[in-house]
Amino acid sequence: MNLNISNRKGRTYLYIERKYWDKEKKQSRSVNVKTLGFLDELAKQYSDPIAHFREVARVMTTEEKANAKQTLTLDFSERLDMASQRRFNLGYAVIVQVFHQLGLDRFLNNKARHENFDYNTYSIMKLLVVSRLLSPGSKKKTFEERGRYFESFNFTLADLYRALSHFAAIGEELQRFLSEQVAATYGRDTHIVYYDVTNYYFEIDREDAFRKWGKGKEGRKNPIVQMGLAMDADGIPLHYELFPGNTLDKQTFRSVIGEVRRNYNTGRIIAVADMGIITGDNIYYLKGGDRDTRKNGYIFSFSVRGGTDDFKDYVLSEAGYMGSDGKPAETDADFKIKVRHTLRDIFVTMQGGKTVKKTVDEKQVVFWSRKYADKAKAERESIVKKAQDIVNNPRGYRKGSTYGADKYIKGLTFDKNTDEIIQGTTVLSFDTEKLKEEEKYDGYYAIVTSELDMPTQEIIDTYRGLWEIEESFRISKGTLEARPIYLSLEDHICAHMLTCFISLLILRIIQKKTDRHFPAQQIVDCLNEISCAQEDENLFLFDYRSPLSDAIGKAFDIDFTRKRLRLGEIKKLLASAKKS
Repeated sequence: MNLNISNRKGRTYLYIERKYWDKEKKQSRSVNVKTLGFLDELAKQYSDPIAHFREVARVMTTEEKANAKQTLTLDFSERLDMASQRRFNLGYAVIVQVFHQLGLDRFLNNKARHENFDYNTYSIMKLLVVSRLLSPGSKKKTFEERGRYFESFNFTLADLYRALSHFAAIGEELQRFLSEQVAATYGRDTHIVYYDVTNYYFEIDREDAFRKWGKGKEGRKNPIVQMGLAMDADGIPLHYELFPGNTLDKQTFRSVIGEVRRNYNTGRIIAVADMGIITGDNIYYLKGGDRDTRKNGYIFSFSVRGGTDDFKDYVLSEAGYMGSDGKPAETDADFKIKVRHTLRDIFVTMQGGKTVKKTVDEKQVVFWSRKYADKAKAERESIVKKAQDIVNNPRGYRKGSTYGADKYIKGLTFDKNTDEIIQGTTVLSFDTEKLKEEEKYDGYYAIVTSELDMPTQEIIDTYRGLWEIEESFRISKGTLEARPIYLSLEDHICAHMLTCFISLLILRIIQKKTDRHFPAQQIVDCLNEISCAQEDENLFLFDYRSPLSDAIGKAFDIDFTRKRLRLGEIKKLLASAKKS
């Protein structure tokens, strides 16, 4: 609404008008909404009629928007234009808000300031992250679907690919910046640091210097790259590094944790990891060798089957086990636990390659669970059956197909040329003693820790938090579809994983802001559902609302309850999200 001032017969006349768009004449027009009268007569009632009625017009505009009604003229014979795109997503406003709260716009714009390219790296990264969360796919697919958002992405597909090299070059610095922003904006607890390793495969037949043949987590036979990931105590990603696919899990630990200790202002940390990471070298490094007075700590799972004879005897002895009720465990109990404080020898590789024995002061927590025992037996059953079948029908197997079962077979040898099982020279037999030895340890689990004064239940609860990093890998590979990776250049691969890391970080923050009530996939599905159809030129119709969309909207102060929004209101909502 606007106050209009005109001249009638030599006198000043006031009225309030509304502007609108005339579709037929394709021009802006106005209509008289409220007649006010001549200025000289209005001056008898108001000290400043013009200022007064301008405020009246403003209030009328606000009230009209609050109670907006718009008449639509429907043409049922109207047809869609070819390749018409009239559906848009607005759930991405939440992602954009976190993106800006993390200062990514500021960081990326600063880093591009002195570069010799014209494209906007902030805009490119925003599209890559939003699409990785809401519509993961190739970089080409990401670019082609850019029209589903209320943004102007003014760059070409070639620009997007060129920007990947720039992102790879600033990736390490960007991770440090993000950690500082998370700490300042949302809070970060780094006294516990969870660590784990996974890998990502490529649909290629040959390895190169980076994509190496390795032991893939999915059991696939493809070249892979390894990723070591550190997370804080709240399950928020902290830092990651990529390694060639043939790098062993235990060899990644010192590089990643070393970066965290040096550059992430964590103070003393307690590293939590599974048994694939526990080596004398890693423990010695974590504790700072013989001279570091800070002596960082650890909570690691520990292999019972791979332990010393003394440790195995301790585990299998019934002495000292307590039940879940805190009383001595019954022989038929479903759960039992015991703890001891002991010295353990570790072997450390010193400078020059010499191996020396060191002693660590540890608390060891051992427990047995009937549920774990039954699970171990069930998981081994198919492998045992396979081993027995190989013994009885060796002609049906080659070297590759005996994997896992071969440890239960005596006399198993293979032809070097054909990989077939050699028969006649030795008699194949099932290794019953091997099976019995493994069965002895079913259901037993061990944790070793440097934290001698930490209560036992706290040690167990802290270790169980490791599931969050495992879930993060599942989210990365599932929800974010981070693999298979179809890029070939190393810097492009690194940039791809950086966008996946940022996407995972944002998703975890959304979970944290909604009190961890909702799984990652549900949040992504909800944000995708917060979409609209273009009902008129500047009017958009929404058709989704749920308790989850209300919870997300409340957490981020974004109103997702309106059924219709004008384009101007949507742009205002997005502008507000970028300033939050």
